[in-house]
Amino acid sequence: MVFNTGAALLDAIVLAVVSKEEQGTYGYKITQDVRQVLEVSESTLYPVLRRLQKDECLAVYDMEFGGRNRRYYKLTEKGAAQLHLYQVEWKSYTSKINRLFEGGK
Repeated sequence: MVFNTGAALLDAIVLAVVSKEEQGTYGYKITQDVRQVLEVSESTLYPVLRRLQKDECLAVYDMEFGGRNRRYYKLTEKGAAQLHLYQVEWKSYTSKINRLFEGGK
């Protein structure tokens, strides 16, 4: 991607990905889903997950899978509210950018 991805956009994308799974989803799957729209490494993504957990946007729980514990991330009410705010802001932002690119139409 040519454009710089700020922390807020990455947070919004991660929250959107996690919100798709009602029971939560695990880190590797989140990474794969995010990579469908943005090239990001696991070393970039895990600090984002920890920050969102610290900010109470994500709840975390462990579940056994294949003889190992797998950490799952689930959207909280606060996370859902933050995602909604990001969605509203994104619509406004992209609308303004599209008008600019299209010559003010």
